[in-house]
Amino acid sequence: MSTPPVSPVSTPAAPGVDPVQLHSERSVLGRDAPPQTRVGRPLRIDDERHLMAHQWLVDEAWLLDAQAYEDWLELLTDDIHYLMPVRVTTALGAGYDTSPGMAHFDEDKYSLSRRVARFLTEHAWTEDPPSRLRHHLSNVRTFATDDPDHLVVDSATLLFRNRGDVREGSFVSAGREDLLRRTPDGWKLARRTIMVDDSVIRMQNLAIFL
Repeated sequence: MSTPPVSPVSTPAAPGVDPVQLHSERSVLGRDAPPQTRVGRPLRIDDERHLMAHQWLVDEAWLLDAQAYEDWLELLTDDIHYLMPVRVTTALGAGYDTSPGMAHFDEDKYSLSRRVARFLTEHAWTEDPPSRLRHHLSNVRTFATDDPDHLVVDSATLLFRNRGDVREGSFVSAGREDLLRRTPDGWKLARRTIMVDDSVIRMQNLAIFL
C-alpha cells in the first residue's frame, strides 16, 4: 500500500504554524494523535499549571538520565505520537525547514515500547556498556488549551552523551513541543514534537530519547 505524499513543514515555533496539522497529521503513525493546540499567551511562571508542567519535565529528564525507560513508558499515554522530523537548510522564505516524509523518530506507544524492550536484551550493543547521559532543560513555557485536561508545553533541551573512555562526548540541542494530559494516574505525555537544531546529527546512533 503506497503512502500518501507528505508536504514539507516548518518548525512548530514559527508564527501562525499549527504543529499538529503540519507534523503529526502528516505522519502515518500520527494521524490519530491528540489534536489539542495552544490557546493565548504563555501562562505566568507562578501559575500552578506551569509549575506542575515544569516539575513534570524535570522528573522526566531524571528518568531519561537514569535510563529508567520502563518507568518512562508509564508517563506516556496509549495514543502518544513521538516525532522528530529531519531538519533541512532552506532559503529564507521557503516556508519549510523539515524534510517531507522523513523523521529520526516517528513513534507510537507500541514502537516506543519495542525500542525499550530491546535495550533490556543482550542484543542492544549500542548501549552495552551504557552511555552516560545528561538532559539539560530550559526555556519552559506552558499554554492552556480549549480542554482543561490538556496543556501544551514548549521547552529547550540539550543532551550530553558520552560512552566509553576514548571518544569525546556529543551533544544534541533541540526544541520540543509537548502535549500533557491529565489522567486518573496523573499527568502524562500525549504528544511530543522534537525539532533538532542540526540538519546532520553528529552522533553514532540515536539509541536515546529526547
